[in-house]
Amino acid sequence: MYSLIRKAIFSLDAENAHDLTIKLLKLTGNSPLNPIIKSLLACPQGEEKTVMGIKFKNPIGLAAGADKNGDAIDGFGTMGFGFIEVGTVTPLAQEGNPKPRQFRLPEIEGIINRNGFNNKGIDYLIENVKRAHYKGIIGINIGKNKITPIEKGKDDYIYCLNKAYNYADYITINISSPNTPELRQLQYGDALEDLLSAVKNQQKILCDLHNKYVPIAVKIAPDLTEEELVQIADTLQRHKIDGVIATNTTISRENLPQLKYSQEIGGLSGKPLQQRSTEIIARLSQELKGNIPIIGCGGVDSLESAQAKINVGANLIQVYSGLIYHGPRLIKELVQNIK
Repeated sequence: MYSLIRKAIFSLDAENAHDLTIKLLKLTGNSPLNPIIKSLLACPQGEEKTVMGIKFKNPIGLAAGADKNGDAIDGFGTMGFGFIEVGTVTPLAQEGNPKPRQFRLPEIEGIINRNGFNNKGIDYLIENVKRAHYKGIIGINIGKNKITPIEKGKDDYIYCLNKAYNYADYITINISSPNTPELRQLQYGDALEDLLSAVKNQQKILCDLHNKYVPIAVKIAPDLTEEELVQIADTLQRHKIDGVIATNTTISRENLPQLKYSQEIGGLSGKPLQQRSTEIIARLSQELKGNIPIIGCGGVDSLESAQAKINVGANLIQVYSGLIYHGPRLIKELVQNIK
């Protein structure tokens, strides 16, 4: 059935199709028919896994970017995800980059986006999280506004951390999107040290205030050199970060065939990212030595590709582009069979 749905969805511009899907999932999630739809999808419970001190009902999650504003948490929840990460969200609402900014590469199951953290702001998202009935784990992915100078970027993360802390099961610091100018500079050297120090100090304050510990993960890029990856792994460990998500989208077009839209500016996700993401996870796992859990993300489109990430060191898996190309049956397959 999804092949027919996909054909209809793919007849629309990529962003219009995404917006329509979110609206439909929002309606589904808020409908009295929600339990019936969930039973029709018949996704198994899956195998419980404890990561970052959190018990996940299964290790398969929805990656950030799919539901930026938390509009469709319950709709996505019917698909059987063990966790859903909403965002990236910023302190203030922002339009993002000019359209068009999303492009499908169906021949290779890829997607390019240069959205630029388009979202309705942290307050809007938090209200949606409060209303959600989803019983799985909810992560909130936070970023900085485009208008915020990079040297003041940590202020935006602290602002969002304060807002999200009491409503998230974990919080992700997104410093790896290629679509906000200079954002990736926060992955390196003194900028990363300063940001993580501020975030961890605030986490302790909030933990004492709310009497609960909310883990913090950092999402990294796949375009790091060997030396940069080693340095980041060392920094994450020294600051006792709770988790790392590997990886975000790539700006590389290496070995990408000449296709319509293939040279558009933006982050590339989907199958073309699959191998590089898995390589980053493997190298990261060697450096972290089990001290920090890894959430594997990038090009997961089958049980084989998900299992490959688990085999080299990922503790959990996130899916986004694969869901677009293969539909909810992919989630069912992963939940049922991942080891």
